Amino acid sequence: MKLSLIIAWLFSFPLSSHAQNLKDMNTNQTPETEIRNVIENYYFKGIYEGNTELLKKAFYKGALLFGDVNGVLYLKTAEQYIEGVGNRVSPEKSGKRFKAEIISIDVIHSIAVAKLNVRMYDFNYYNFITFNHIDGKWLIVNKTLTHVQP
Repeated sequence: MKLSLIIAWLFSFPLSSHAQNLKDMNTNQTPETEIRNVIENYYFKGIYEGNTELLKKAFYKGALLFGDVNGVLYLKTAEQYIEGVGNRVSPEKSGKRFKAEIISIDVIHSIAVAKLNVRMYDFNYYNFITFNHIDGKWLIVNKTLTHVQP
């Protein structure tokens, strides 16, 4: 008898609200998936290969980069940063270790922040990358970075 009452009670809740919640959750994953794609296929791949064309697809033209490397101020435009990547020996060609991972991605409407860890050459960079959804694309509009001794 108790089992029958519990089953009847469970069926008294509308299933449509549960389906709606699942639909909303899937919709909320779309921006994160798009951002993850930009990070992995344009940003990480671009810095690993030294591919400036990939990096240009990831960055908003007016993006700025700020941070410190071993206590030295780091300040560049996206254009300066991409040019620097193109002029150095890439991690791919150097044969040096390269490991990049996404630690987290937070999205609210048309803005997002990703926390990344990039280990390359002898550096252990932590990056906070700010994205904005511009003209249907998620683009990096700001990057802050610091090197942390492993």
